[in-house]
Amino acid sequence: MRRGRTLGRFATAAAVVGATFLVFPLLGLLLDAPLSSTVDVIARSSTRSALGLSLIVSFGALAIASVFGLPLAWALARGSFAGRFLLRMLVLIPMIIPPVVAGVGLLAAFGPEGLVGGALDAIGITLPSTTFAACLASAFVGMPFLVIAAEAGFRSVDRDLEDAASSLGASPPATFRRVTWPSAAPFVAAGATLCWVRAIGEFGATVTFAGDTDATRTASLSIYALLRAGNDPGATVLSLIMLVVTVTSLLFVRTYLWPDERARS
Repeated sequence: MRRGRTLGRFATAAAVVGATFLVFPLLGLLLDAPLSSTVDVIARSSTRSALGLSLIVSFGALAIASVFGLPLAWALARGSFAGRFLLRMLVLIPMIIPPVVAGVGLLAAFGPEGLVGGALDAIGITLPSTTFAACLASAFVGMPFLVIAAEAGFRSVDRDLEDAASSLGASPPATFRRVTWPSAAPFVAAGATLCWVRAIGEFGATVTFAGDTDATRTASLSIYALLRAGNDPGATVLSLIMLVVTVTSLLFVRTYLWPDERARS
């Protein structure tokens, strides 16, 4: 009994120390936020442009990730083929490699002299320094979140219900629409939200592959540019806005998309 209390106290102390490490940077950002300058910073055309471009890039990235990620998640969840383990490892790579490495890889693939970019350049299409390039970079780093959650959703569907629908004469598309998708949709929505959050804050892969131009300067790139320019309150205000967006998105996922998980925590 005494040993259990000791372990409990140790766990509590460890939790406090760990939480403190995570809280201090966020607390520092909140305390450093120049509230008196917030309205002026938001009123800047450059701030509105950066935030608007971040929305465009993040939703564009989500669209790209959905087109490629959802079929991949379905294959991982339902397929039985050689190399599935390696394919799942491949999905995780964008999550663990440094973002700048992801940017270099994208340049090697889609740059003017890249595997695909060379052919595109030959017909007059150059991706770097464009908004679409920023979307590609954000989709590359954000898609794993969508794939992992969607795969879990497709795996969670009761196969007996699908078999019952088929036995009653439902076609495969109808079975998917009426049985599979309603069960998997909360997982897919959660993954899509996390993918979007990752995309809206992307920096390293974007600046390496897409560059820092008027067509690619999202909020994250603007924050870095403002920090380099000097003691501009815009960097802190933009950082605070991004923090609010991130926390709100996570609360949305926990509250509305995975309520069972919230109840167990």
